[in-house]
Amino acid sequence: MAVLEKIRVKLGAFITVIIALALLAFIVDPSTLESTIRVFSSKYDVGKIDGNSIRAEDFQAKVDELTKVYNLTTNSQSVSDQVMEQLRETAWQSLQNEIFVIPEIERAGIHVGQDELTALSTGVLPSPVIMQDPVFCDEKGAFSQERLNQFLSAVAQDGSGNLSEYWKFLVSNVRQQQFTSKFTALLSNSNILNPVELRREVAENNVTSSIDFVMLPVGFETDSTITVTDAEIKAYYQKHINEYQQGASRDIEFVAYEAVPSEQDIRDAGDAIEKVFDEFCATDNGGMKLFLSKNSDTPLSAYYYKKGELSSQHPEIDEFAFSANPGVLPVFKKENTYYAARVNDVKMMSDSAFVMHILLSADNASKADSLCTEASRGADFSRMASEWSLDTNPNVEHVGDLGWMTQNMMVPGMEAVLTMAPGSVKVMKTQYGSHVVKVTERTAPMQKVQVAILSKEASVSNVTVKEYYSKANDLASRAEGKVANFDKIVAEENLPVVPVNGLLETAKRVSKYDNAREVTRWAFDAKVGTVSNIITVDNRFFFVVALKGINEEGNIPVSKVAPSIKYNLMNEKKVGKLAADVAAKIAGKTDMEQVAEALGTTVSHNDGVAFGSITNPSFDPAFIGAVAAAQEGVVSGPVEGALGVYVFSVNSRDNGSFYTEDDAHKKADQLLGYQLSSLSSIFQKMADIKDNRARFY
Repeated sequence: MAVLEKIRVKLGAFITVIIALALLAFIVDPSTLESTIRVFSSKYDVGKIDGNSIRAEDFQAKVDELTKVYNLTTNSQSVSDQVMEQLRETAWQSLQNEIFVIPEIERAGIHVGQDELTALSTGVLPSPVIMQDPVFCDEKGAFSQERLNQFLSAVAQDGSGNLSEYWKFLVSNVRQQQFTSKFTALLSNSNILNPVELRREVAENNVTSSIDFVMLPVGFETDSTITVTDAEIKAYYQKHINEYQQGASRDIEFVAYEAVPSEQDIRDAGDAIEKVFDEFCATDNGGMKLFLSKNSDTPLSAYYYKKGELSSQHPEIDEFAFSANPGVLPVFKKENTYYAARVNDVKMMSDSAFVMHILLSADNASKADSLCTEASRGADFSRMASEWSLDTNPNVEHVGDLGWMTQNMMVPGMEAVLTMAPGSVKVMKTQYGSHVVKVTERTAPMQKVQVAILSKEASVSNVTVKEYYSKANDLASRAEGKVANFDKIVAEENLPVVPVNGLLETAKRVSKYDNAREVTRWAFDAKVGTVSNIITVDNRFFFVVALKGINEEGNIPVSKVAPSIKYNLMNEKKVGKLAADVAAKIAGKTDMEQVAEALGTTVSHNDGVAFGSITNPSFDPAFIGAVAAAQEGVVSGPVEGALGVYVFSVNSRDNGSFYTEDDAHKKADQLLGYQLSSLSSIFQKMADIKDNRARFY
C-alpha cells in the first residue's frame, strides 16, 4: 500500500500525459460512448479498422482498462469529462495500434522479443517510458533502479491486483514505444543521401545566375475568345481525381435562439445586490472572504493591485480604490452585471523579491529557529543551505536560491517576502516543510490594495427560457419539417440564418456554438430537405435546423468542382495565349531592352538566382528551372508560369561555396521530418479507418 500511495502522490494529473502515449496517433476527433452501448447490436459498431469491426463492448472494455489505471493513480473514483474524453481517444488509438499499426510494422521485419521487452521494462536497458515515469525517479527527477526494483517487489505482494494492472499498462506502452523507435530508425537510416546525389545538390545550389527579365502577368479580366468545354472539365477532373476526395458531411442552415436575461431578470439581479449591500459595507475585513463566498459571483482575491492594474477590466474600481478616502463604491451596473467594491487591505509591498531558503522537515522547527538566528547574524547562507537544506536543486547559481518571486510566481505561504526588508531572515511554514527564508533584494515598494468586489450577474430565469423556447417552437411548428417552409419564414421575418457547409459527423462545435453534438447527430440521421424539431444545447440555445445537402464519402461530384476546374483551365489557356502573343512580338529580338520595348514594359534585374530558389515565393518554379538550364547571353522564353509569362537572359553565372554538405544534410533531415509526420495519415488510409463513435454520444 505504501508503494501504491507513492504512485498516487507522484503522478496525480501527470497520468494524463502517460495515458496520452499512443503509437503514431491518428488524427481523429475525440469522442465518447454512453455506458449503455453494451446492449447495442452489431450494426452499431463504433468503427472499423482494416476490415475489423470494433464492437461497442470491446471499445468500452479498453476505456474501462484505462479508466481503472487513472483511478488507481489519482485515488479517485470520479473522472472529469475532459479526462474521460482523453481516455476514450487513447482507447481508440490503442485499438488502431493493436489491430493494424503494430502488425504492419512487424510485416516490415521489425520485432520486439520477450527478452528485449523484459530488459526495457526492468531497467537493464530502461525504456524512456520507464525512465520518465515519476514513480521510478528520485528526488532530483533522475531514474532510480532501486525504486523500480521496490515497485516490482511490491507487485507480487499486492493482493488487490492494482499494481499488477498498472505494470501491465506500462509494459504495453514500453512495447509500443520500442516498435515506434525501431520503425522510425528504419525510415531514418533508409533516407540515404548518397555521394552522387550529395555532390549534385551542392553543385546545383552553389551555381547562381545574374539575370535580366520581364514578366507579363496574365491578369484577372475575362477573355471572351477563350472557352472551356464540359469535356475538358471532365477530362481534367479524371486526371486529378485524387485531389477531389471528401469525407461524409452535411450542409445545413439553422436559426439559434439564445435565452438571454430579460429586463426583469436584470432588475432581479439589482434587487439581490441591494439586499446584501448594507451587510457588505458592515462586514469586517477578516469576514469578507466568507461573506463574498455566500453572496457574490466574485470571490475575494488574495492579490494586491497597484494603481492601473484593474483599469482594463474595472476602470471604475481602479479609480475608486486609489482615491484619497475610498470608503465603499456604491452599486453600479455594467452590461448585465451589478457591482459594488471596497478596499479590504492596503500594503506597501514590492512587485518582486529575490529569495533564498533552507528547507527543513516540518517537525524540525527548533533547527529552523537556530539557523535563522545564525543567518541574521551574518552567517554564510549558501553554506548553511548546502549543509542543511532538503532542497538540493543543482540548477541554481547558489545553493538555496529560489529566485525572483512575485504574487503570481509564489510558493504558497511565503507571501511575506514581498514586504520583508532586504537582508532580513524569517522562518516560514509551507506545505513542503519549514523554511529559513532570506530576502536578498527586492524592487521598490509601493502602495497596493486588496479589493473586495461584490457582484451579481443577471441570470436567465425559467420564465425567460420558456419565452425563447416558445419562439423556437413557433418556427419549428410552422416549418412543418419542410425546407421550403423554413426558407420562406426566415426570409419574410428576416431571421438570422447561419449556414454551415461540410459539417463532419465528428463535429462537436457547430459554427460558434460548442457542445452542439445533438445538432450534428440530427443532421446525419435526417433526410435532405427536412427541418428539425427544437434541438436544445446547454439549456439556453434552441436550434431549428434545415438539412440542405448530403455529401457522401468518396469523390466530390464533378458538378460541385466544375467552377474551380473551369477557372484553372481558363487560366492555363490565357497563359498559353499570352505566351504565343509574346513569342510573336519578340521574334528576332536579341537583347532584353528590345524585348521590353516590344512588350511595352521595362527590364527587371535579379542576382543570385539558384536552382535551390525553387521555393522562393517571388518566382514561379517553372521560371527558376528555365533559368538554371538556359544558355548565358541568350534571350530565352517565353516561359509559361502560374501567374504569367517570363522572358529572360542570363548575364553571368557564379560558382560559389555557400551551400555546403551540412546544408544538404539539413535539407534531407527536413524531408525525413515531413515523411515521419505523414505516417499518421498514411496508416489511416491503409487501414481504411471508419470512425462511427460520434453516433454513440
